[in-house]
Amino acid sequence: MAHLFLDEALQRPTLFAHQWALTLAVDEPQRQASLSTLMAYAKSAVSSQQIIDAAIRVLARQGYGGTSLLEIAKEAGMSKGALHYHYPTKEALIHAVLEAACNAVQARAVQAWSPSDNPFEALRRSLEELWATRAERTDEALVVAELLALSLYDESLRPKLAEFYELGAEQIRDYLDKNLVSLGLERRISLKLLPRVVIGILDGLVMQAFVDPDAFSADEVVDAVQTIAISMFARAPSA
Repeated sequence: MAHLFLDEALQRPTLFAHQWALTLAVDEPQRQASLSTLMAYAKSAVSSQQIIDAAIRVLARQGYGGTSLLEIAKEAGMSKGALHYHYPTKEALIHAVLEAACNAVQARAVQAWSPSDNPFEALRRSLEELWATRAERTDEALVVAELLALSLYDESLRPKLAEFYELGAEQIRDYLDKNLVSLGLERRISLKLLPRVVIGILDGLVMQAFVDPDAFSADEVVDAVQTIAISMFARAPSA
């Protein structure tokens, strides 16, 4: 097919040049239209992210009950109508915000589990990071906590939060199973429940730290959780 195209250009150069010019003339509006569409999509994506970031800041600062779409629009630097174009209802925006906040917290938690030659030291470093992720009260962590409380009454939030907790449990489960079992230790409780116990302790203590910051230190929390986690394993009987 390519050689026929070239032959036509060589044998009938004037006619070919005319046809090629017409093709360019026809394709140029289409090209411009496609470019405009791509730019619109890109602008829409940026605006959507801008709204989500603004909503996270407002929710972390004021809570769900004290947050309105108008306040989020002002925080995002746009009109309420522009916000409605992306998210027609507060509920639709909240679901997008929950996913973004969960992803941000989860991304930090993933970094906590790094390989090491000393499983116990690595476990401690990981627990320190998991505690810091909760205790530092980042906007995303505050939003997750706020919407977790709201999920008591709004069932639509529960699937995403359940996924969030399962991913966190999976990280702990994989680490403990691979590293402590490799040392010849056996689990004393179900591997399915074990990481949930660790998460439950961390989440319960951080809520207490919010209302009573001087109740305990970060080192005390990490020491306690590490001791409890290790106590869930026992030395395997020798053959």
